[in-house]
Amino acid sequence: MSGTVVQVTLPEMGESVTEGSIVEWRKRIGDFITEGDPLVDVTTDKVDVEVPATASGVITRILVDEGATVRVGTALAEIDTSKTVENGAANSAAVPAERTLNEAPASPVAPPVERRGDAHASAQARRIARRGDLDLSRIRGSGPQGLILRGDVVQQAERAKRAAAPTAATAPLPAGATQTPLRGPAAALAGAMEQSLTIPSATSFRTIAVEVLDARRRELGAALRTTGSTQKISFTHLIAFALVRAATEQPAITHAFRRDEEGRPQRVEAGIHLGLAVDTERKDGTRFLVVPVIKNADKKDFAQFCAAYDDLVARARTNALVADDLAGATFTLTNPGGIGTVASVPRLMAGQGAIIATGVIGYPAGLSGASEQTLRALGITKTMQITSTYDHRVVQGAQSGEFLRRVDELLQGRDAFYDTVFAALSLPPPKKLAAVAAMPLEAVLEKGPSEEMLRAVAAGMAIVSAYRTHGHLAANLDPLGSEPP
Repeated sequence: MSGTVVQVTLPEMGESVTEGSIVEWRKRIGDFITEGDPLVDVTTDKVDVEVPATASGVITRILVDEGATVRVGTALAEIDTSKTVENGAANSAAVPAERTLNEAPASPVAPPVERRGDAHASAQARRIARRGDLDLSRIRGSGPQGLILRGDVVQQAERAKRAAAPTAATAPLPAGATQTPLRGPAAALAGAMEQSLTIPSATSFRTIAVEVLDARRRELGAALRTTGSTQKISFTHLIAFALVRAATEQPAITHAFRRDEEGRPQRVEAGIHLGLAVDTERKDGTRFLVVPVIKNADKKDFAQFCAAYDDLVARARTNALVADDLAGATFTLTNPGGIGTVASVPRLMAGQGAIIATGVIGYPAGLSGASEQTLRALGITKTMQITSTYDHRVVQGAQSGEFLRRVDELLQGRDAFYDTVFAALSLPPPKKLAAVAAMPLEAVLEKGPSEEMLRAVAAGMAIVSAYRTHGHLAANLDPLGSEPP
């Protein structure tokens, strides 16, 4: 080889990259190229790269066809460094017309890797297809000579995903039925619900005693009234703030799942941004759900948190939210207990780690008619069901259970939770709560059992008997979900 001719070879790109596929030549035979300028685009199973010219001069030979797959170190082209821009154009005519892209090289180089038997595809495309169990023979390549590139496989995977998505039933409409297109928030919610079906979720349940929460909320309301404030503190304010505090200590509950462009699974950690599921009603009686987001909720004290909470809920109910208010939630609180629901397993939205649902606060069903004195004598207090529905790909059951346990501890006043709440509102520290003990049953029964007491005891015995007799019928004991013989 002449001393003025330089070969450009496929460079090393890490130990794990052994070959690459030629996607497109940026220059042709007879073109002048400056050292460092892109000469050819190459795709590998790891990266897409531009191979630059290693010297300035005129390209005299191109040794590898577009679409071919070759090993690292293979000569790709030859550059004559003795030719300049001026004489390069003159010399380009001297290149024999029969010298084409697939001309055999004059010097020994590593042989091109043969095409795979299944399809003509780049290494990256084959790798993604194997991971997604896609048939390359059914994919039309957009590269040179029909080469299947990474983007072709990704597009096919997206098409297959959309085709596999559940669709609405297409049964004939009943006579007289009307159809109303869903628009705005309702249409967005429908799309989000369909997307949520692709999330493998699981749910943790916990029953929380709310006696301390109830007492502290009443104490907060009384303290605010003495200052002349009209601010209202709800159960949901305190529960939501406890969720944020617990998530700050255990951020795994806010981790989300996604796949990168090559289909590899990833865990996303985006911060503590709490979504609030707000059910609103229009003037015509129709209802719709929106989920505004308290951004960086962990950076706010209780006063700032309440202000952000109240502002978002007020604007949600007047349809004054903007797009940014609805984006970025990493976990969500929904409160169906506000309309009497005992427990709920809501759908988890894509991009979030968990959705927390709170149930109604009250006494167990069947005992709500008994007096508080009677219930205390029986050791029964108000409770609330709280559930955590989480993305099982990035959040594990133990993490969800520990998160709910921490929320419970905070709502019981652990680690000065209520002290920080009172301090943020510039109120004196909360008073020490007297231990609430069950009233001795003998004291209630001194004058004999009342009719109300007998009804309460009978109701409790009936509940226990029902569970013992029929509870197995409601239990899901078969992990395979098969029908019993």
